[in-house]
Amino acid sequence: MKTAISVPDEVFELSEKLAKKLKVSRSAVFAMGIEKLNDDLDRKALIARINKVCDEVDTSVDPVLKEYTRRKLRDTEWE
Repeated sequence: MKTAISVPDEVFELSEKLAKKLKVSRSAVFAMGIEKLNDDLDRKALIARINKVCDEVDTSVDPVLKEYTRRKLRDTEWE
């Protein structure tokens, strides 16, 4: 799809530099930026949802597993 956008001069100049450096078109640079922003926002939303669940659910380590691990580590030689 073809479209026109307005960007500050600094952003345009940066897109030119990145396009040359990456050997892609300016359009590709802007597309990569949009995809990266979307990925970052999705990742932040996922982390927020995970944190919400962790606030509602007991996420502490099972005491039996904790004691087992402590004993195993005590018996392990560290090199």
